[in-house]
Amino acid sequence: MSGKLWGVGIGPGDPELVTVKAARVIADADVVAFHSARHGKSISRGVAAPYMRDDQIEEHLVYPVTTETVDHPGGYQGAMDEFYEEAAERLATHLQAGRTVALLAAGDPLFYSSYMHMHKRLAHRFDAEIIPGVTSISAASATLGTPLVEGEEILTVLPGTLPPAELTRRLRETDAAAILKLGRTYPHVRQALTESGRLDEAQYVERASTERERVTAAADVADDEVPYFSIAVVPSPSNNPDLRDDTTEGEVVVVGLGPGDQRWTTPEVQHELSRATDLVGYGPYIDRVPHRPGQRRHSSDNRVEAERAAMALDLAKNGSRVAVVSSGDPGVFAMAAAVLEVADDEQWRGVPVRVLPGMTAANAVASRVGAPLGHDYAVLSLSDRLKPWDVVAQRISAVAGADMAFAVYNPASKSRTWQVAAMRDLVLEHRSPDTPVIIGRDVAGAEENVRIVRLADLDPAHVDMRCLLIVGSSTTTVIGDGDAPRVFTPRRYPS
Repeated sequence: MSGKLWGVGIGPGDPELVTVKAARVIADADVVAFHSARHGKSISRGVAAPYMRDDQIEEHLVYPVTTETVDHPGGYQGAMDEFYEEAAERLATHLQAGRTVALLAAGDPLFYSSYMHMHKRLAHRFDAEIIPGVTSISAASATLGTPLVEGEEILTVLPGTLPPAELTRRLRETDAAAILKLGRTYPHVRQALTESGRLDEAQYVERASTERERVTAAADVADDEVPYFSIAVVPSPSNNPDLRDDTTEGEVVVVGLGPGDQRWTTPEVQHELSRATDLVGYGPYIDRVPHRPGQRRHSSDNRVEAERAAMALDLAKNGSRVAVVSSGDPGVFAMAAAVLEVADDEQWRGVPVRVLPGMTAANAVASRVGAPLGHDYAVLSLSDRLKPWDVVAQRISAVAGADMAFAVYNPASKSRTWQVAAMRDLVLEHRSPDTPVIIGRDVAGAEENVRIVRLADLDPAHVDMRCLLIVGSSTTTVIGDGDAPRVFTPRRYPS
């Protein structure tokens, strides 16, 4: 009868963090197997030593290469694959003889561990069971005494071997992060932490839970003194005292969430939302932002842009990090212009204001049908709340006469119901009745609906404030029919 393979997680380094089950299995096993580099010193064996017996068989699996160069014809990967095959067969010999094998794994056996290479080669041939272990991330968090994540915050685990640009992108996207596999990668990790703006938040923990444990700010670590068994941690922003410091200089960041689905919110905007102490915006837009512990939310009606901007600037003047939230792009009929206009007042001229772009509703609607904005195009608002209808009408006629496709924001509301028909009639003075019009409603939202109609058939009853219209030019073309027609405006204009 074959023996059993145990993948034994022995935790981050402190023998007292070995689980009761792991200690029992190690003590009972016929064979205890463990890895080490070519220097022969196995950290895993040292952790398990208090639970081992003198009469046990030991299988010492020595890596042929760690960080040095290799002359194997298959390169580093070829050398490691060959090693794992040979190591698996050594363990298989014991299992075929009916011996129980406890293969030690630092941390958890299936979390960046060499055990998984043995498991994939042996588990289909022999009985195998995993004993989970305490990971280095848990040990580092305990050492720091700082929560990693809270509430709806997101923790991202990253290998330091990723390219710096990818590390930077991931760090910008997440609330909290743990970066493993340091050692020689630390210069690249430091670069990514710096470029993502997270270096001052990051902590460095070396050999967590052991007698050689070391903790310091990630910014203070010399590149040449970082061992492989170390970790960089960017903890929960809700529990980062630097981000909660009321003496920090305040600022206003005007952000665009995109048109609907959270996937269309850029990583840069997500990062700023996570850092903000205060959110200011129209209620339905604020509701799209996940709640974060300690973050204050200031919702208001959609018709008080100047007052909203003044509130945001006042909060920032008193030290808050304020995110003013817009749908779509904040610079397109949204809050960026309102904030900058109010910020020009003498009392707020010292308050920093930044604008971060978002996916516009025009581009979102266009993408659903193809490329109707593929040539020159204009963007108009039908609202006459901030400009007289005579100006709106002049601009509609000018764009229609110039034979440009154009996107129409704010086409209607509960109190504005006649402008769509007026626009249609103005455009018909310059365009064919067959000109395609795209009606996009709640694109990327739960009630998304996109229709293509003839200009002559554009019915105001089918248009409300949640819609955006795209009116084609004379060259805009509809391909196909049925459920999925495609629309494009050619890049070349007829001579």
